[in-house]
Parts: sequence; structure tokens; C-alpha cells
Amino acid sequence: MKLLLTGGEVVDPANKIRGRFDLLIEDGKISKVGKDLKADGAQVLDVSGKVVVPGLIDMHVHLREPGFEYKETIETGTRAALAGGVTTVACMPNTEPVIDNAAVVDLVISKAKSAGVINVLPIASITKGAKGEEVSELGSLAESGAIAFSDDAAPVMNAELMRRAMEYASQFGLPVITHCEDKNMTLDGVMNESFTSTVLGLRGMPDIAESIMAYRNIEIANYTGAKVHIAHVSCKSTVDVIRWAKKTGLNVTCETAPHYFTLTDEAVKGYDTNTKMNPPLRTQKDVEAIIEGLIDGTIDCIATDHAPHGRIDKEVEFNTASFGIIGLETMLPLAITELVLKKRLTLEQAIEKLSVNPAKILGIKKGSLKAGADADITVFDMENEYTVDISKFYSKSKNSPFNGRKLKGKIFAAVVGGTLKLKDGKIL
Repeated sequence: MKLLLTGGEVVDPANKIRGRFDLLIEDGKISKVGKDLKADGAQVLDVSGKVVVPGLIDMHVHLREPGFEYKETIETGTRAALAGGVTTVACMPNTEPVIDNAAVVDLVISKAKSAGVINVLPIASITKGAKGEEVSELGSLAESGAIAFSDDAAPVMNAELMRRAMEYASQFGLPVITHCEDKNMTLDGVMNESFTSTVLGLRGMPDIAESIMAYRNIEIANYTGAKVHIAHVSCKSTVDVIRWAKKTGLNVTCETAPHYFTLTDEAVKGYDTNTKMNPPLRTQKDVEAIIEGLIDGTIDCIATDHAPHGRIDKEVEFNTASFGIIGLETMLPLAITELVLKKRLTLEQAIEKLSVNPAKILGIKKGSLKAGADADITVFDMENEYTVDISKFYSKSKNSPFNGRKLKGKIFAAVVGGTLKLKDGKIL
């Protein structure tokens, strides 16, 4: 089982490597990185003119199974991830039943292994049923393979309960991932509270509902010694809070999603339900703050918050449509097109946020191309422009606001565990 990637531009921020090198892969590991490598009996893939990076890691994905298989399954979701160059996903617990016990963790892991597409790491719920009433058996969940804890879009409103959960989680060294939203301030809201929401006649969700909860959760984590990770940061006020916390020396990490550095609430003007997500799209000022947070390191990661929905969830009135969009198959191209090619981030910085930093936060030995590392690799074309076509997506759902958008950074190939699983953009 040998695979040789030749002629590519290797970008490995974790080991400060960039240059034209070959990669030799043997038995699921990278065995050599060098020039003009030879290997008898190896499968050879010429990646000349392409960029070779550590396999992308998306730490915020909804695979919907069990319970909502009409939206996505573990197999279709992981195939979509692979098509987007993502070799590892951490999947959220808002399934039915919720991932709040060892049996459901085992089910997700088993289904992922059976699908055999990419690495799947389950995130378990902080509270039982994600109801915010009673802390889950976090120890049992950690032992069964949960990689982190989160109630996802159901924020833990009770501060004392969150404190106890963080104290419990800290015993296992696993991060608590928090959707920051004061539900009392966003009740019945469907988009960002702004001039645009007033014009459209839609109930707004103020940005401080996010930043207030971010501040609270950071302070609780500081008090308990827990690792806290702020999910899908969408606004300037939250970026400011996290920047302050990091400068103060508090232990916090965070992520944003591509739609928060590419779109504003102006996109909602057509009442397209594919522009409805939670947190909502904000203003241009917030977009600039998100980009600045990515530049200065305040924001550690880019994740998709891939949230597939069926037609019955989205092809309805804006007020009643489900929140969320898919993103696995457009994450890297959006980052390349909007950040790297516009010289907001270097390529190394982008790959840090798409692979290296998520691996560190989740505590997994990935995000590296050095000899001995797991052979999870993404190969893409920096310059070849293409048009997004949702009809060709591998995801079971098609709820993307980026259909028809011209992007660069198209995925060419992906290797998972030493096996070439995607070539010429097609799953093998």
C-alpha cells in the first residue's frame, strides 16, 4: 500500500514547510517528504501545478443521522466532505436521539466506519437531550469516543448548569463548544437586527445576544479551568470580546464560517431562505471585523456549520424556514477566493485555520505532513476558476446561497488514511 504524490507545491504550516516536494505514503502514514522520490510498486499521482496541504478538518458539521436522514446521512455527509477536501469532521449532537449517551456515540462511530469515507469524530451534548436541564454523563461519553461537548444551537441558558458542566468537562481535558446566544433577546428573530430587517419587516436578532453569552461562557471557563471554544462567530462585538480575553490571557478559542466573511444581511433582501442561518448574516462592518479577526489570530479556525435541510424545510416562507446552510463543498474555495487571493490571509494562515488549529483544539494528531504523520492530505488548484453548481453536490441537501458563484481553489484530490479517495474532483 504505497502512494506517491509528485510535483506538487507542499504547504505545511505546522512544520514551516513550503516548496515543491514529493510525498511518499506507506501503510497509512507519510513516510518521506523530499524531491524526486522513487518507490517501487507505488501508485503514482502527478499533482504538478496543484497545492498539497494537510487534510482539512471541519470541527462543526451536522450529519443529521440518526433521526433526520431525509436531510443528510453519515455516508452522504462524509462524501460531501471528501468532495470539499475535508478528511476529518467533528459532528454535532442535535440528532434524534441526541448524542447524549454512549450508545449513540457508538452508533455514529460504527456508521462512519461502515461508510468508510473520512474520519468522523462525534461531539456529545452538554446536557441530556440538549434541553439545558441536566448535565449529560460526560465521563461515559468521553470514554466512548466523544471528542468535545456542545448543545449546539440550544445554548445552555442556565449559568450555574454551564459552570457544573465545564467543571465536569475539565476533568477530561475536552473542549466545551458553545453556541453563544441569549435566547431571551432573539425570541422569534429570523435575521440580523438592523436597518435591513426593519425595511424587510422581519424580526431581528441583535449582535449583543451573541457577544454577551460569549463573555459569560469565557468567564465561566476561566473560573472552572475548562477549555471553551466559541462556535461560528458572526459579529464585531464577539470578535472584540474574544480579542480582549486572549490579550488578558484567558483560555479561549473560536471559529467562524465562510458565510460570515463573504455575505451580509443585504443578501436577505430577496427573501431567499438559503440566507437564513443562526447566527444570522450581519453587516459589512461585521464582515470586516471577522476578516480582521482572522488576520490577527483572534479567530483560530474556519468551519462550515454544515446544516443540511430538505426542500420541506427551506421552500417555505422566510419566517418559518429552518436556519442553516450547507458548506462542506465550498469551504476551501471560498477561503481561497475571498481571503487568500484577495491577500487578506497568506495561504499558510488559511491552512492553519482549516487544518492545523482545529487539530490542536480537538487534541488529535493531524494537521501535519511530516514523516510519520497520518496520511490525510488535500490537493487543490489555486487558479482554476469554476462555477458552483449545487446540482453536482454530493450532499443530500442543496441549501447553499453560493450556487452560481465563481470561485477558485477547486479540490483535485484527497487522501484519507493513506488511501486515494478522490481524484479529479470525483470520489473513487
